[in-house]
Order: sequence, then structure tokens, then C-alpha cells
Amino acid sequence: GNQKATHSENSQGKKSQHAEEAIFYMNCRAAYLTVLKSSLENIKSKEQLSLVLQQAGRNPSQKTINKYWTSQTTSLNFDDFCAILKKEKPATKNELLKAFGKIDTDKAGYILHDDLYKILTTRGDKMTWEEVATITKQADFNCSGKLDYNKFCELYLTTSEQCCKAARDRLEVDPRLRQQQFGNQTESSSEGITLPVSKPSPRISRKADHKLAKGDSRAPSRPSSAQSGKASTSTTVTVGASCSRNTKLIIEPDTMKEWQCAQSKGCFYLEEDGEIISHKYRLHLPQRSAVCITIKPLNIPQAEGKSCHWLSVDTALFILKENETQENLQLVSFTELQHKEMFGWRGELGSGVYWLLPFTTGCRLRKVKTQIPGEAKLVWRDEDGELALTKEFRAALLDIFETIDLDGNGLLSLEEYNFFELRTSGEKCDQEAWAVCKENFEMKKNELTRQGFMDLNLMEANDRDGDPWDLWVTLLSLGYNKALEMTEACPFVIDICAERCKPRIKAISLEPGGSELSRALCRSVVNKGEAKVLDGSENIIIHTYKSGSRITSVIENKSENKVIIHVNNEQCKNCLNNRGLTVFAVEVAPKSMMVSQHVMPLNEQEEWIYSCVHSLV
Repeated sequence: GNQKATHSENSQGKKSQHAEEAIFYMNCRAAYLTVLKSSLENIKSKEQLSLVLQQAGRNPSQKTINKYWTSQTTSLNFDDFCAILKKEKPATKNELLKAFGKIDTDKAGYILHDDLYKILTTRGDKMTWEEVATITKQADFNCSGKLDYNKFCELYLTTSEQCCKAARDRLEVDPRLRQQQFGNQTESSSEGITLPVSKPSPRISRKADHKLAKGDSRAPSRPSSAQSGKASTSTTVTVGASCSRNTKLIIEPDTMKEWQCAQSKGCFYLEEDGEIISHKYRLHLPQRSAVCITIKPLNIPQAEGKSCHWLSVDTALFILKENETQENLQLVSFTELQHKEMFGWRGELGSGVYWLLPFTTGCRLRKVKTQIPGEAKLVWRDEDGELALTKEFRAALLDIFETIDLDGNGLLSLEEYNFFELRTSGEKCDQEAWAVCKENFEMKKNELTRQGFMDLNLMEANDRDGDPWDLWVTLLSLGYNKALEMTEACPFVIDICAERCKPRIKAISLEPGGSELSRALCRSVVNKGEAKVLDGSENIIIHTYKSGSRITSVIENKSENKVIIHVNNEQCKNCLNNRGLTVFAVEVAPKSMMVSQHVMPLNEQEEWIYSCVHSLV
């Protein structure tokens, strides 16, 4: 009986501890997203750190800020912020009263304004007279030239709690913020996907696999969730050097030389908040046919010394069948075969309309701060004072033309040009404006030539009398940095070959993947991957799938309640993930599933080990 009672007490204690931890993480997230757009965005200054700590109910001194933001600090991420909050506890009323008591030696409960001015403007983090005056003018706790510090402490603590509550309320009300939980991906790929009627998951392993990589006896720098007695599961996958690129995509030229083909280019663009947008396509097949579909980064020849940063970016295509209503697209398959940088799929497709949704994990297409030695020059004036485009800028414009010429015919149609316009200015060019372009710039068959595109950009420079500001707006929106390197975009090319008919592919939109892509991604992992139930929590399943050089994990929550899952990658070797965080947490809505993370090798020429622990907070 005593043992049962003790066990019950321990169980209750653990539940209480988990509840406290869940509330702590919720407050962290709420405070962080009050100041920053996404939990993937880093704190970039002392001022931001101070502000985000205040939103979490702290009142940090300059000494406290300097403790965490040293001369070597360039940024702090969400994980760092949580660690700081664990150390910097909010002040209690007793602590505040004790501090005031040192000034009020008579224990009268009041401090003269003159004494307050003297202390606050000469000691510690010195305040200005104006700042102290804002305190002394508050009627709630001031009377006859004295401050009632007991009332002041009560109001201070109430205000602090209200600040935290406002941040939490904002999080609950704003759907965009709800999707950016903790270290979650941005909106396009972190949407919770509601589950259909519950079915048994395939290949479920109920044993948590806690094996560490061979020869790695390091203790985790933080206690893993499994060690602390929470429901958890561990997954380890070891991949040999370059193995991930050797899944042969069998394309026999002899057997396919009679097949009919179609091609379209497109591009992934990285938004300011880390979200990735891309072209989306509609594929039409007049009759049932064997089909081969491939996608790979577009190789644009570069000048000597310049590299194609985007060639290492992973690409994929999800193939969805359009039914009577476009609202309900059905996942057919995705490009899971890999040969070098190309991903592909071969199979039979019935006649009809299909949607092709390009996808990249974001592991290698991400915001990276690099030191640019100097801003490239875009225009110059010749001997006659006429404006001209620099050689470097012309080369960049030719690459851009190559990227936005989706059908590859060497000309820009109005549709192709409008994708460019939407990306760079947010507006479309109508038929009337296109007719004006035809009068002023070189065109063939009502399509803009390369020279016409160059002259169009030169006209833009002349309109601003040589000021390159508008030109830079265009370049930056297309993923270029100030050194004219394309670092925040990845152009790609899609090829479709059909045995018995002529396939037709058309770019329909340029936008985030949205719920359709999220649903397709989750479904593909659940259908193809290995499933493990969290020990002690049979309604939470972690699905892990390796496709080529990518590992994706999806969290499935079959319970009636939302859950918070702690994700720990500290035992991974030679890996990078799309979140940029080693340890993070994900909130999954009831009866839904969500991508936990995508992981890829940092260096494909070396062995890499994916070793991740998912645990219930």
C-alpha cells in the first residue's frame, strides 16, 4: 500500500513537472514572437534581447544583458533565449520589498521622492530625471512627495503578468503565430494536418531505440527526455559517405528515345521571414501512359571564379491528381529516386489533370549572414555621359532571363514576364502596358528578347538618373546579394516524358506550398516511413523516412488534446536541419500531424548519423 501511494505521488509529481514545463515553453514562445516574426529568426542586438526579456516578465539590468551578450556575441536563437529565462527568474514581491527596505531604514513604507531621484540617477543602471519623473507622477502609488513602494510593487508585478498574458493572448488569436510554435517551420510547411478517421499505422515499432552512434560515448550536454522519465522514442540512421546520392534513377535513353517530352523551369525564392515560395504547375495527360518526371537545380554556366550556390539545394516534386473539385487533390506519388542532383519518379498515370508541387527542405536554402566586401556596381557613364549597365550586372540579368524564361525558348511571354513582375514589384503587366513595351523594346512573336529585357532594365536606371535603388530591389527580391551572387534562390528545371502521349506542363502560380504541400509531405512520410510509438504514450507516433539525401520526421497526434514534443538532435553527426536548432519543441494540434524536421548531411563526402530523441513535454 505504501509503495502504491509513493508511486502515485511520484506520478503526480512528474505530471505537475511536465505541466510546468509546458507553461514555461508557452510563455517563452509568446514573448519571443511578440518581438520577432518567427522562432527561426535570431535575436540580433542587446536592445532586442532586453525587449524580448521584458515581454517575458523580466526586468533585466545592463549587467544582466552584458552577461549574455558579450563582445563575441553576434546573435542568440530561441533555444538560447529559453536557457536565459530558466536562469533569470522574475522578481518576487518579497525580493522587491527587501530591496526597497534597504532604502527605507525607518520601515515607514514610504520613500521620499528626493531620495528616490538621488538613488535612481546615481547608482546601478542610472536613470535620467525624466525617467524617474514618470514613476513619481503615477497617482496610484505616490502621495505628498512620497512613493508607497508596497503599492508600487503590487502594480509592477500586475503589469508584468499582464504583459506576459497579452503576449500569450496574441499567440492564441493570431493563426500565423500559432503555426510558428517554438522552433517550427514557417507557415508554408508547418501547418498541422488534420487526421482522417484513425487507422493503424504501418510498420510501428513499439520499442524505443536508444542506441548511440558507434564509438560515440559522449554524454548529452542536456539530459535527454528519455532520461528524465518522459514518454519518448529515439531514432538512429547511419548513412555512408555519398551513399545518399547513389539511389540510381533508371532512365534508359534507348527505351525512351521515342517518348514525347515537355519541360518547364521554375525557382524557389527565400522570403525575408525564411518562408520558401515557388512556381506551381498543372500537368495535362491526354491518355494513360508510362511517365518519367524529374526535377533538378538549373545549371547556369558562370563566369570563372563564380560558383552556383544553389546546385547543392535539394529539390523534389509532389504529384497530385486533380479531382472534380480542386479543393481535394489526391497524392499520387513524389520524386523519391535520386541520381546525383536529380530526383525523379517513374510510373503509370491515367489521363487527366495533375498538379506538380515543387519542394525543398530549406536545409540548404536558408538565410545566411555573410560579409560582403563591397557593393557591386550596376551602372556607369560612358565618355558621352550616357548610362550603361556594367559587365557584372549584364551577366546577372542574363542569368535572371535564363531563370524566368520558363519554357526555355529564349523569349519572355507576357505570362513569364508577369511571374517576374509579381516577384519583384507585386504587380502584373496588362496587355496595354505590354503593347507599350513592344513599341519601345525588342520583341519577337510578341515576346521580349534578351536584348529587350536588358534595355528595359537600363530604362529603369535612366528613370532614376543612375540611382540603382530600384535595380537593387529587383535583384534582392530574386535572391541576389550585394555581390551579385544568387544565394537566396534556387532555379530548377522539370522534365516530363510520356510513352503514349504528348504531356503539357504549365506554371500556374508563384506562392508558398500551403496546406496541399504540407498534407502531401506528411502523407508521403507516413506511407513510406518507419513508425515508432512514444513509450508510454500510444497516441503519439513519430514517422521517419529517408529519401535520397534527406531524412524527414513527422509527428502524428491521435489524441484529443494538443501535445508539445521536445526534439533533441545533440547526438547527430555531420548533419544540418531546416530549423537551424539542435534542440527545439513542436506543438501538435489534436487529431493532426505535423513535420518535425528535415535533416541532410553537412558534407555528403563523409558518413552522417541522424540520431534524434522525440519526447513528450
